[in-house]
Amino acid sequence: MVEGAKVLLAALEAGAEVEAVFVGVEGATAPAVVEAVERAQGTGVRIFELAPGVVERVADTVTPQPLLAVVRMPQATLADLAGATFVVVCVDVRDPGNAGAVIRIADAAGADGVVCCAGTVDPFNPKTVRSSAGSVLHLPVVTGGEPADVLDALAGNGMRLMAAVAHGGTPYTEEDLVAPLALVFGNEAAGLPEGLGERLGRRVTIPMAGRAESLNVSMAAAVLCFEVRRARSSLQAMKEAR
Repeated sequence: MVEGAKVLLAALEAGAEVEAVFVGVEGATAPAVVEAVERAQGTGVRIFELAPGVVERVADTVTPQPLLAVVRMPQATLADLAGATFVVVCVDVRDPGNAGAVIRIADAAGADGVVCCAGTVDPFNPKTVRSSAGSVLHLPVVTGGEPADVLDALAGNGMRLMAAVAHGGTPYTEEDLVAPLALVFGNEAAGLPEGLGERLGRRVTIPMAGRAESLNVSMAAAVLCFEVRRARSSLQAMKEAR
């Protein structure tokens, strides 16, 4: 279930299979809703008008947007990430807002995919979909799989495994972020399970200048993912200059 014209338009642009759209009469004439409905109709999607008050009863937000849509969930697997050079892995990330933000950041930074291991919130939870702003439909998002098995599979594809840790890792400015990389983020409070230590050969930390102990997982993802993008863009610019 997706909520809002913006996310519906993102789904349509991503080529997702939209099964039906439901529009509340209260906002049916809003320009963004009209555009989204017309785009959906143009692809043959069924449109249903809802009586006053119905959207509020079925949506999961206190003040819902006047448009809901049912979209078929993509079925990505680890096999879809064969040949990837940058993957973001979530291990036990529980908050839907955080998970959605990480997926959105990975998409914006040019990652090839995201893996939400077993124990992480469902990336197709309505709150996660909403906080991803549609990015959950833009790139392969693999769900499930024990963390150890996922990491072994990615390492088998030639990817370096790098854990984001609050303390004790190498500053990210000193790491090679250009080689094929799986960047691993752990639980908001507990971090990464100790049992994964032997698989995570590299640990990277964001140096703190102030008195804050650490960053929120999605903020840390933003810093590190865009550092990967910066490093690779700089290398490409150097190659082109030659």
